[in-house]
This record gives sequence, structure tokens and C-alpha cells, in this order.
Amino acid sequence: MANNNTEVTFEIMEHIGVLDTYDNREQAWTKEVNIVSWNGGPAKIDIRDWDAPHERMSRGITLTEDQAEKLTKSLVERYRAKDDLNKTTPMRNDMAR
Repeated sequence: MANNNTEVTFEIMEHIGVLDTYDNREQAWTKEVNIVSWNGGPAKIDIRDWDAPHERMSRGITLTEDQAEKLTKSLVERYRAKDDLNKTTPMRNDMAR
């Protein structure tokens, strides 16, 4: 278990994109995908919520390049299959989400 007195350092190496914005706080936060180096370690793909000045963040997930590639392939397969299904079988109105 990590010591709560240990300072966590980070450097955002590259901003990839904003997935969502949350305006329900005093200051808007955004869910972002970035390349981040934590505590001087190797940079990883990072998905988490950030405040506007990027001084505070939520818990998130970090992925190696290999893990990010596998996730991307899995999502492409899922949404390609879903798209193919929608093209061949129209969704009934009572099944719409």
C-alpha cells in the first residue's frame, strides 16, 4: 500500500484528446486521454479526469503501448461487429436504448 505522504509527480508528454467534460463542479473537469510519465517512469497511455489547470486528477487507468493497441483492436472489432449487425438487422423500436 502506498504511503499517503509520498508526493506523486507527473509530466503530460502528449495530449491525445478529451472524451467528456463535466460542468457540475465549481470548475469544469475533463476526461482525457494523454501520454503521461508518472514519478519519472516510462510514459504510458493515461485515461482519467483532470481539472482545467491539470493540477488535480481523479483515479484513472494507465496502459502500456501494447495494452493500448490490444484495447484499440478489441474496440474496433466490437464496434465494427455492432455496425455490421445494425446494417443487416434493423433494430426494433422496443429494443432501442
